[in-house]
Amino acid sequence: MTTSTTSESPAAAPLLDLQVLVVAVRRRRRLWGSLALLGLLAGAALAILLPPPPTAVTKILVAHQEDQPNDPGTLIRTDVALLQTTRIAGNALRALKSSEEPVDFMKDYEGVGLTNNVLQITATGDSDAEAVARAQALADAFIADHVRRIREAANSDSKALVDQRDRLREELTQVNKAIGTEEPQSGPKTSATMESLFARRAELTSRIVDFDQRATEARIGTPHLIAGTQIVDVPRPVRHSLPKTAATDAGIGLALGLALGLAVAAVGSVVADRPVLRREIAANLGASVIAELPRRSTGPWRRRRIRAARERLTASLARSARESAEPLSLLELGSAPSTSAIALDLARALRADGPVAVVDGLPGAHLASRRPKPGDPTVLGAERGAALASQERRIGVGSVAPGTAWTDLRHLGTRTVLVVRAGHGSAAWLHTVARQLAEQHIPVIGVVLIDPDPRDRTDGTLWDGHTALRGRSERPARPGVTGRRRTERVPMWAARVPDNDQEMR
Repeated sequence: MTTSTTSESPAAAPLLDLQVLVVAVRRRRRLWGSLALLGLLAGAALAILLPPPPTAVTKILVAHQEDQPNDPGTLIRTDVALLQTTRIAGNALRALKSSEEPVDFMKDYEGVGLTNNVLQITATGDSDAEAVARAQALADAFIADHVRRIREAANSDSKALVDQRDRLREELTQVNKAIGTEEPQSGPKTSATMESLFARRAELTSRIVDFDQRATEARIGTPHLIAGTQIVDVPRPVRHSLPKTAATDAGIGLALGLALGLAVAAVGSVVADRPVLRREIAANLGASVIAELPRRSTGPWRRRRIRAARERLTASLARSARESAEPLSLLELGSAPSTSAIALDLARALRADGPVAVVDGLPGAHLASRRPKPGDPTVLGAERGAALASQERRIGVGSVAPGTAWTDLRHLGTRTVLVVRAGHGSAAWLHTVARQLAEQHIPVIGVVLIDPDPRDRTDGTLWDGHTALRGRSERPARPGVTGRRRTERVPMWAARVPDNDQEMR
């Protein structure tokens, strides 16, 4: 017993088909394009409506006693952290004679370490003059605090040196007393003791002089550190270019909007699970795609192509309608206007063979309520269509959208052509349509795909082995144990077309 050859089984289907995802996202280009445009406009509007406040910047050269060539920037980061303290903010506010709270003032400035010894201060204000004054006050407050800390450290070192000098002086006093006691005595032992005391006194005297000199130097601080900490770039206002700022913000908004739109489109496509490729639609409906029509036309050359495609589709459907006396119906899913136009074209083509009527079973009876034009076929509602004479050919137009009365579809036609807009129905609903039509014993001649993806290269034809199931209402007979012919239509997965004779063999 032969089995159907399929390109992929449901078990081997990938969890996420990148080709389907790319096509679905590309088809939702209006969504992510609109979000990208919205981000662009929002960024430009933000730059215009909320311009940056007046800003001033200054740079300070900071000298550290612990400077090392391999310093990783710890000292300058410490200076930045000290700048963001209420003590420096309060000193700057006192210099500005402002009553603002230091905590609130800290939000209006920031410090950045450019190098290990260069600190940049940026301050904002209500005007350029105020911003410059704030930056100057902050720089002065930081330098004063830095010099104060250097001097406090120097005073602490000086006090330690003075204390050590005083201890040495006390010891020198004791040595001098010992020398005075030993001088009246004489003898070899006394001479050795005196030499030791004189050597100790000379050492203590030298050390006292050294500590005294170091204490004097430390008391006045480290002059090169104090002189090295200074403003190297006076405070100046920062000029903002509105066009440049608007362009930058617009670019950022465009990138964020585009990223958000693509993410929303991708997630929405995965969650909605709406087939857009010919292969998927044919597999879910269990019928081959026999024709494609774009949804809209933008140029004259495309209008000619669409007109030629509609003429070929009308001729193909007319041949199918003439092959059988059973009424033919066109059932739409997301493409009611296109389905109505196809039905009218088909009725005009069949009018040469005899009287033709179009039975409108669309929700709302839009086709029956339209104003007829000269040469248009007769359009009747679903109720009046049931009373047509048996010798008059009829073409039913209906819908298989959610809410369809499935039992009424046979009154429109015992054979049908599905007119489906790509990406409109979910995979579950396409399965439901195929199952309901099979239960109503309405064979599907084929699927007319509306608004297909122009870059879709998948095969929309179902295959039974190496035989194309195109325009058939049932599968071919297969010899089984009982030798009976199976006529039930079961949805199939699309098979891959052999590339050459060797692969076919």
